[in-house]
Amino acid sequence: MPSSSPSQPNNPTMGILLIIIGMSCITINDMMIKLLSGGYPLHQMVFFRSAIGIVFSLTFVQMEGGFKILRTDQPWLHLSRGLLLVISNLSFFAAIAVLPLADATALFFVAPLFITLLSIPILGEKVGVRRIMAVLVGFFGVLVMQQPWISEASEAPGTPERWIVLLPILAAFTYSLCQILTRRLGVTTQASAMAVYMHGIFIVVSAGFWIVAGDGRFASGVDNASLQFLLRAWRWPDEGDWSLFLALGALSGIIGYSISQAYRLAPPATVAPFEYVAMPLAVLWGWLFWDYLPSIQILGGILLIVGAGLYVFVRERKRSRTVAGGAPTPQ
Repeated sequence: MPSSSPSQPNNPTMGILLIIIGMSCITINDMMIKLLSGGYPLHQMVFFRSAIGIVFSLTFVQMEGGFKILRTDQPWLHLSRGLLLVISNLSFFAAIAVLPLADATALFFVAPLFITLLSIPILGEKVGVRRIMAVLVGFFGVLVMQQPWISEASEAPGTPERWIVLLPILAAFTYSLCQILTRRLGVTTQASAMAVYMHGIFIVVSAGFWIVAGDGRFASGVDNASLQFLLRAWRWPDEGDWSLFLALGALSGIIGYSISQAYRLAPPATVAPFEYVAMPLAVLWGWLFWDYLPSIQILGGILLIVGAGLYVFVRERKRSRTVAGGAPTPQ
C-alpha cells in the first residue's frame, strides 16, 4: 500500500534561483536599514516592513491555494521558527548600525558552519574529520576578524565594542536553527504560509517593543549606537523616507517568500552555497554609500569564513551523492 504521507518537494534549479533573488534583496534591505539606523528605532522599521510585507505574503498565499493553506497542525514549530528569525534579524540589524556592512555580513556567514555542527545533535548526522576541520578554519576566520588577542585599551579610537562584533555570530546561530526548521516544515507547509507566520510574529514582537520602549525612555543616557538603535523613540517618518519604508516592506515580502521557498524546494546543501552572492554585494554597497573597503585583515577573515563554508557544502553534496549510491561515509 503506498504511503499517504507528503513527499519532500525537490526542485534544485528553482531553489537556487530563489535564493539568489532572496539574498540580493537582503543586501539591499540591509543597506537601507543601515542608512535609516541613525534616525529611527529598529523595532519601528521591523514593524513597518513586516506590516507591508505580510500584505505581499498574503498575495502569495492566494496564488498558492488560498487562506486554507494557513491552517497548520505544527503551530509551535512555526512559533519557534519565527522567534529564532526575530532574534537573528534584531541581532544582525543592531550590529550594522555600528559595523561596516561587509564585516557584519562576513561574520554572519558562519551560519553554514553552525548548520554543520547542529546537524549532529538535531538531525543525527555523522560529520567527518574533513568537515570538522573546515568548520574550525571558518571559526579561525572569525578570530582573525575580531583579533581577541588585542586588548580593547590598545585598539584604535572608534573601534566597535567586542560584544557588538558577536551580534552577527548570534544572528548566524539562530538563523541556522531557523533554516533547519524551514526544511522540516516545508514538507507540509507552503512557503507563503511560512512567510505570513514569520511576518505575524515580527509584528507582534515589534509592537511589544513599542508598548515597552516606544517612547524612548530606555534610550536616555545611552551612548552606544546599537543600543540607541534598539531603544530610541518611535517617530513619524520624514516625507523623504516614506519611499524607503515602503521599499523595505516590499523587499521583506520578497525575501520571506523566496528564501522559505528555496529551502522548501531544495536541500540546504544545494541552496546554501548561493547565499554567498550577498558577500560581494555587501562590499559593493559599503563602497558606494560609505566609501568603505575591508582591510587586509578583514579580507583574510572573510576568505577563511567563505572558503570554509563553501568547502563544507562541496563535501555535503559529495556525501549526499555517496549516500544515494548506497555507501554512506562521513566526510
